[in-house]
Amino acid sequence: MKSNSIQEMSWVDFKEMQDKTKLVIIPSGAVEVYGPHLPLGTDTLVAIKLAQAAADQVGAIVAPPLWAGQSNALADFPGTLTIQAESFKAYLRDIVNGFIKWGMRDFLFINSHLGNVPIIEQLAGELSRQEEKIRCAQIDTWRFVQNFCDGVIETGAAAHGHASETGTSLMLYLYPELCTMERAVETPFKKDSYSDIIQYKPFHAYTETGTLGDATVGSAEKGKALFDRMTNRIVSFLQEEWDIQKG
Repeated sequence: MKSNSIQEMSWVDFKEMQDKTKLVIIPSGAVEVYGPHLPLGTDTLVAIKLAQAAADQVGAIVAPPLWAGQSNALADFPGTLTIQAESFKAYLRDIVNGFIKWGMRDFLFINSHLGNVPIIEQLAGELSRQEEKIRCAQIDTWRFVQNFCDGVIETGAAAHGHASETGTSLMLYLYPELCTMERAVETPFKKDSYSDIIQYKPFHAYTETGTLGDATVGSAEKGKALFDRMTNRIVSFLQEEWDIQKG
């Protein structure tokens, strides 16, 4: 089976895809602390797998992933890389414009890092207004997954903390060789007396491990259930809302 990722295609392969689809799926995330048990690239690694799985079902092209994102709040943790918002937006715009040049018109951003969400929102809004017949949508992965946890997760809202049950489970399913579960920890959420006010504290004010929640209860079985549900929902959107069928 030929790869749906543009960086793994020849130009001949790309031209064949160009004649069949106008949809590009763009994965993005971060290179940042993700607990002591998961790799720094977890956000992007998960986004890539979701993009590839959805693209396989609808015959889309997967763009080169944007590995690092806007991670200023986590910059004190070793290994964290951060891309300033202006740089991230400019680079992403250039990627999209490159695909527009080759006739692509539909762009689904699968983004697994909260710091990137408003940047992508800005760009998607600008593209939709400025370019004729351009459609954009964004999957905010760690908020998106919260819709598919019934009967799967054990730790309630805490499951969606940083590097907690849901993230750990997805990584155990998708990349078990990159997980070091003997290092997994539980870090309870600290009570916030002013949760109704947006604050800009560094992440180490909440956790010294990079984990928020209980990573120890993650499992590959949970990860598979979550991943399948997420993929099915994305494909359903593309087929029903955008009327994209595999050519």
